[in-house]
Amino acid sequence: MKRRCFFRVLLMMALMGVAVMGYTKVMARISLAEPPLQAADALLADHLIVSKADRRLYLMQDGRVLQSYDIAMGARWDGGPKQSEGDERTPEGEYRIDWRNPQSVAHLSLHISYPDAADQARAAQGGYDPGGNIMIHGLPNGWGAIGPLHLLMNWTDGCIAVTNSEMREIWARTPDGTPITIKPEWTPEA
Repeated sequence: MKRRCFFRVLLMMALMGVAVMGYTKVMARISLAEPPLQAADALLADHLIVSKADRRLYLMQDGRVLQSYDIAMGARWDGGPKQSEGDERTPEGEYRIDWRNPQSVAHLSLHISYPDAADQARAAQGGYDPGGNIMIHGLPNGWGAIGPLHLLMNWTDGCIAVTNSEMREIWARTPDGTPITIKPEWTPEA
């Protein structure tokens, strides 16, 4: 009897896992997000800074912090800069927001210009693919209700994730071409 109950529980857990994966796959193809309009010039960031050590993204204007956000990153965020496809690390260096995707598999996304020429040269010298498609994005489509619970772990493949409402604000306040600096550690001046 106990054995039969154990197998039923195991079967139910497997079915739930398949259902969650199926839901995620279907929702990834459905984006109902209407992007927000660009904010007024006085509210626009002229630089983004990511501090990996304190897991924060800062919107900057003229050297001062406009807003900051808690972030989730790649599962191996503290293992140094991203080097290759699939290493689950978040890049480090100077990049730009070079395009945006309103139909992303996550709630809106801003593309970071990784890999740059130096990243590509390093990868070519090492004989590996540097990876790419690094984004600042909201939660996966269909999972927005978990909100800040996503911060309990670093779950991306190297991207920078925030809640959906935060992503809408970042989207509106970050024009294409905005520089982004990703550092192992950074503290804003008081």
